[in-house]
Amino acid sequence: TIQADGGLNEADIKKMMDDAEANAGADKARRELVEAKNHAEALVHQTEKQVEEHGDKVGDAVKDEIAKAVEELKAARETDNIADIQAKHQALMSAAMKLGEAIYASQQEATAHADAARDAAADEGGDDVVDADFEEVDDKH
Repeated sequence: TIQADGGLNEADIKKMMDDAEANAGADKARRELVEAKNHAEALVHQTEKQVEEHGDKVGDAVKDEIAKAVEELKAARETDNIADIQAKHQALMSAAMKLGEAIYASQQEATAHADAARDAAADEGGDDVVDADFEEVDDKH
């Protein structure tokens, strides 16, 4: 909001308000571009970290696909083409999902193995516990 307390006349105020309205669209477009670039940078960082930590869970073809998508998104980030940045962002998300699926499958497999090992140990009866029935006998009578 522009208000007239600084000694501006009505014409100056009107011009400033018109300029602000005229630039509102450009400001919005610039904000969207900056947000798209920030989202792209975050996705690149997150994906590279996941590949580093969990890359052994997927084949080379998936890692190559992810690496290519990362490089394409990095290149798109250097431009001001928001549509290209968003398209490359989506492509990297699709490629990274394959890694996410592999991580999830690996965790499920590890959980299943741990459950099976725990059940096997319980079945072995390593505690030497014996169930028995008993009656209390009152020796005072």
